Amino acid sequence: MSNPKHTLFWMTLFLVVVVVVCALIHKPLQAAFMANWVFNLLIVCVLLVGIAITYRQVFVLFPEMRWIAQFRTGNAGLSVLQEPRLLKPLARQLDDDSKRDRFSLSTMSLRTVLDGIHSRMDEQREITRYFISLLIFLGLLGTFWGLLGTINSVGAVIVNLDMSQEDFGKVFAGLQSGLLEPLEGMGTAFSSSLLGLGGSLVLGFLDIQAGHAQNRFYDGLEEWLTGVTNLVDRVDDDPR
Repeated sequence: MSNPKHTLFWMTLFLVVVVVVCALIHKPLQAAFMANWVFNLLIVCVLLVGIAITYRQVFVLFPEMRWIAQFRTGNAGLSVLQEPRLLKPLARQLDDDSKRDRFSLSTMSLRTVLDGIHSRMDEQREITRYFISLLIFLGLLGTFWGLLGTINSVGAVIVNLDMSQEDFGKVFAGLQSGLLEPLEGMGTAFSSSLLGLGGSLVLGFLDIQAGHAQNRFYDGLEEWLTGVTNLVDRVDDDPR
């Protein structure tokens, strides 16, 4: 089976590149973040939680691979002491055979085991996909929130604009000061979009890498179990 360490390497390398790029442009990013730091902090926290969940999807494969390695040794005394999480359907099918560090599966049992493991992997990835959608939603929410504030502020500036004054310098100064608040709303809109969509791209790449690791694990497991099942079928068909 493929080692998930390679996936962790590429995920970590990608995050390092993202951090380096953010460090190089930290001044404009800081200005964008401070446009509405409360809302943007929420987006960053969601991103960090999503990254942690994605890494967990890869780390959870290591104990499953150790569990399989114990069975593949075929040595007595290497019985599995702790029931795995992803491979729980397989552990339940083995039952007493696990004490002998050997097992056999029928074709029907193989299909049931693989379907159960695949559904557990899909459940884990659904959480990450939800966080990706949540980041996009928060980015759009901040955008519309900022635009709504901009529209209200522009309306207030137009209403308060007094063109009856003869001193157009004062009129222009009032217009200039009144436009500061709409510009703040635009800053909120664009900063939230930047962080939300950028965070979804980062988390999306990590989710793809975690999905590749899970797919390689599943393919290796399916290949191994299929070989065992074919052997059992040939033994069952033997007239002796």
